[in-house]
Amino acid sequence: MSAWMMLKNFFRHMDIEINIETLNLEIDWLENVIEQVIITYLLQEGHEKNWEDIPVPDLAENDSPYATLIRQWELGKYERLALALAMTPHLRPQVLDIFLGKNQLYDRPFTEFGGITDKSHGGVLPTGQTLLFLLTGNDPLMRTEVLRILGHESILLKEQVLILHDTETYLPKLNGILGLSDRWLVYFQTGIKPAIENSPEFPAHRITTNMEWEDIVLDDHVKQQVNEINVWLKHGDVLMKDWELFKKIKPGYRALFYGPPGTGKTLTATLIGKTSGRDVYKIDLSMIVSKYIGETEKNLSKIFDTAQYRNWILFFDEADALFGKRTTTESSNDRHANQQTAYLLQRIEDFPGIVILASNLRGNMDDAFTRRFQSVIYFGIPTPQERYQLWKNAFSGTCTLDPAIDVHRLAEEYELTGGSIINLLRHCAMSVINRNDTVVNWEELMTGLRKEFKKENKTLRFAN
Repeated sequence: MSAWMMLKNFFRHMDIEINIETLNLEIDWLENVIEQVIITYLLQEGHEKNWEDIPVPDLAENDSPYATLIRQWELGKYERLALALAMTPHLRPQVLDIFLGKNQLYDRPFTEFGGITDKSHGGVLPTGQTLLFLLTGNDPLMRTEVLRILGHESILLKEQVLILHDTETYLPKLNGILGLSDRWLVYFQTGIKPAIENSPEFPAHRITTNMEWEDIVLDDHVKQQVNEINVWLKHGDVLMKDWELFKKIKPGYRALFYGPPGTGKTLTATLIGKTSGRDVYKIDLSMIVSKYIGETEKNLSKIFDTAQYRNWILFFDEADALFGKRTTTESSNDRHANQQTAYLLQRIEDFPGIVILASNLRGNMDDAFTRRFQSVIYFGIPTPQERYQLWKNAFSGTCTLDPAIDVHRLAEEYELTGGSIINLLRHCAMSVINRNDTVVNWEELMTGLRKEFKKENKTLRFAN
């Protein structure tokens, strides 16, 4: 290892030590707060003191990720108390053992302390009720602070730093475990924030493209409809706020792209994001759909909750797997499927951002969804003229077709999508580079065509 790398690792190790030391200072403060709140609540010796007089660690000159976040978001001591409480089970779980104390009158734990135990943890996991106790144990009016910290407008929840986990419907919401996102915990300790893609918190991945609008060939009517989405992305905020359309329509924009595979649905969604400067996240259905009742809804809830306050475009490919037609309720499975569809419809309708669904067949989609879409766009098989342009675009770089190949005739004879032609380009490029050339001959082209047709169980007719 070079001296530079050794020095770099040394300083990185020092940074991590400082980061963890900062977090421990917060937990030290939390420990003192918990002790004082309980003393005051139980009227023990020293009960006349107020926990708010315990000095909060001074982070003004601290450059750790945690301290930087506190200053950047201008978080007060109540938010810091919530953060310290949520991170304690990860770093010093023994600090919360004090909540295991029993109420001698009833010989059972204090209900008001909140917190739960789990066989796989051993200690106490704090809940929203635990935070409520700390802030309201001596001042009931502080309940509004708890509701603010754990409310939908809280930046800690918007940015998924704090997570108030779901409870059963019959339980108080604050009985949910108050957790700290694994991503943010790693960031606070190491200064490195893991990517959110394909994590349990957000089962999706960001999609991008190096292509531009001129690289995609679309029907004029499709272009016009896609442009409406671009207009909304550009002027939607002004229309909703300045023009006060928020009084009459719901926020957000919902679009359905349907048509055969390879006709440009995913690429169009990606280009919409690229044009508007928004990230496009493609939802991984394999991480969402579950055979267990209620699990699919929970997985989808994670997506919408995470994306709620971000400027993202959500793209559901093969969406009929989730948003398919509702059935007659002949069995419990039918009722569950219909409840799931109704839940999805509500979440999409309430989502303030952009949602694009893609499906091969419009007929597979539930009518209740399509009625609520602002755009329903059909991506059809390209016409011969459009196919000609797709062929020209694909083979316009280093890899070219033999001049003897009649591209007009290719476009007329072979009904291919843009995706299939790009697959052909890949095959042909590998063939010609393997023989140290750049020009595709007729035999190589036909071999690629045969492979593409075979994918769809079609027979290739040679155009001699």
